[in-house]
Amino acid sequence: FPLAVFPLSCVVQNYSWGKVGLESEVAKLVASGDPLVQIQPDQPYAELWMGAHPRGDALIRDNRIPQKTLGRWIADNPACLGAKVKDAFQGQLPFLFKVLSVNTALSVQAHPNKELAAKLHAQFPEHYPDANHKPEMAIALTPFEGMCGFRPVEEIVSFLQNVPELRALIGEVAAEQLERSGSDDPRGVSAALRVCFTRLMKSEKKFFVDQLNMLVKRISQEAAEGKDTSGSNGDLLLRLHSQYPGDIGCFTIYFLNLVRLEPGEAMFLGANEPHAYLHGDCVEIMACSDNTVRAGLTPKFIDVLTLCEMLNYTPAPSSSKIFPAAQSQLDPNVYLYDPPVPDFTLMRIEIPASIKLYLISAMDSASILLVIQGTAVGTSTAAASEMSLHRGSVLFISANESISLHLSSPDGMLLFRACCLL
Repeated sequence: FPLAVFPLSCVVQNYSWGKVGLESEVAKLVASGDPLVQIQPDQPYAELWMGAHPRGDALIRDNRIPQKTLGRWIADNPACLGAKVKDAFQGQLPFLFKVLSVNTALSVQAHPNKELAAKLHAQFPEHYPDANHKPEMAIALTPFEGMCGFRPVEEIVSFLQNVPELRALIGEVAAEQLERSGSDDPRGVSAALRVCFTRLMKSEKKFFVDQLNMLVKRISQEAAEGKDTSGSNGDLLLRLHSQYPGDIGCFTIYFLNLVRLEPGEAMFLGANEPHAYLHGDCVEIMACSDNTVRAGLTPKFIDVLTLCEMLNYTPAPSSSKIFPAAQSQLDPNVYLYDPPVPDFTLMRIEIPASIKLYLISAMDSASILLVIQGTAVGTSTAAASEMSLHRGSVLFISANESISLHLSSPDGMLLFRACCLL
């Protein structure tokens, strides 16, 4: 197949939590990627899907290629994945690459491991559409906030002592059990944490709504009097309550770490890790799956029992949730985010203004390239003609193909490249 490198036109998802109009990084990328697209100023632009997922299969922007979508093209040309990837993932692109623009919080959720995914899919296919696991990694494009993993126990205990409404929901017995659990017995700590979190998530709706209203009223009064409400995590509580009034998810802020990422910083979410994105723009890469177990901050189907059963109840500080990028040994312009799963790796490529010719090197995996900033003309022996690359451009690159970039921007380029390094 001669044409093995080509531009993509990618699917936008307008979920209600997305940033609106041109405040959204997704909308900005789409608008600069294709000047013919009209951005609706009052419409949320939540996610850009770059990949071959059936619910958002990218269109091929090259009329010489008979297949209209990336999924169809890969099905007809599976060798493009690279030999190892093709065999390991049954001829499917193993990852889905995304841009997210988050305005209001996403649901408190976790993704199942392969074993649980298979079981959930068999039992409830309408809620769990496939049998795959869904590890994911987010890399900030703008300052990004999310909740991720259980806080150190002493932080949770401090909230139990400062937030009587929380303690009322969990109950005295469970709260004391967590307070007494010692750091020398990690299994005891996890068991106590499981009991506390499950009691919270399964509390009676009328009871938790009353407690939440009391808490919000109290924090609002304290804030109005100029008092420090940080002992009750007041700012975040009021913000989430204004987005999802009466939602049990508002109480999860007392259990989960608040993680703040600066642009270029990442967090990796393995199976069973509780998380909720709160605000900001990021690129995200994940295994190709839609399996999400939700339990709050959402109008969607929630499955509290499954969530509380499956979670990883290992407490850890928020600093431990930031996933480091490693500068490539082969190319100092490349930073690798290589998580402990086989399905995906992400590269951040920063090309300084001093470089006028740069080679996107061949690798033994199909990859998807996203331009965040800068302009260049790309040439490849596997592309029919030269390709104009600018902010918002997305390219599919088959395994073992390379692209020469002839840079034309005064301030260099920033690119992300999603691939699978087996």
